[in-house]
Amino acid sequence: MSIYVDADACPVKDEVEKVGTRHKVQMFVVSNGGLRPSQNPLVETVIVPDGPDVADMWIADRAGPGDVVITGDIPLAARCVTTGARVLKHNGEALTEANIGNILATRDLMADIRAADPFRQGGGKGFTKADRSRFLDALERALRAATA
Repeated sequence: MSIYVDADACPVKDEVEKVGTRHKVQMFVVSNGGLRPSQNPLVETVIVPDGPDVADMWIADRAGPGDVVITGDIPLAARCVTTGARVLKHNGEALTEANIGNILATRDLMADIRAADPFRQGGGKGFTKADRSRFLDALERALRAATA
């Protein structure tokens, strides 16, 4: 079992390291660069070349059954779900075979709506303490389930 973190713009890297260390799980923090490597021997910082979706491809090529993937990238999540990995968004929402189709469809619909109206470009909700707490709980449950 390993934890893969899509680290670009990930607000919960510290939480992943804390919970992963408690469970003694190997963690891969994957990005295009700009991250300070952790001194934790369980954390491997992986710097991939610049390019669209290179970090996503690195994670998707390795994640499989028993692994946990942390990402806000829905297409990456869909690829990992099909390999049997457990996938969590930064707010603790689990992405599964049961819900990934609807989530992908909604993502595509919203992208089309934003493209059709150049004035509707807003960001979304900010990341809250409640999101962080839900994430910690969800990661703990995912790791326990993966080892059961």
